[in-house]
Amino acid sequence: MKIGFLELLVVFVVALLVIGPDKLPAYARKFGRALQEFRKASSDITQDIRESVVDPLEEAQRPLREAMEPLEKLDRDVRAEIKGVEADLNSIGKPKPEQAQSPARKAAETAGTDSEGPDQNAPAAGSTPEEPSPSEEGTETGGTP
Repeated sequence: MKIGFLELLVVFVVALLVIGPDKLPAYARKFGRALQEFRKASSDITQDIRESVVDPLEEAQRPLREAMEPLEKLDRDVRAEIKGVEADLNSIGKPKPEQAQSPARKAAETAGTDSEGPDQNAPAAGSTPEEPSPSEEGTETGGTP
């Protein structure tokens, strides 16, 4: 709660009217001393609370924090691995960009486009030739199915 200038002015005017101008300085000194004692007492109480409650709790938390550090590191590592697996799963079935192709595949593609390379219409070694579909069979023999 903040006390602004107007509030202080109202308190001063009321005090001036109630106490009177001759006794106001003596009461102001008493109020100042009381306020100083209150601040000193509250600071002492705050210090006592810190020493008896807060500091021991912080000391008790320190080993727990140290014990949690490896678990937090493991958690971060597992989350990173999960993100990697999710990215891999999301990329399944999507074509790879040209830059990501392996050098062996690029070499195979360039070898297939060379004029000296194997016939592109010929089946690759170790593969079985495709059987014609029924519609192609009818056109090759010249008859209708």
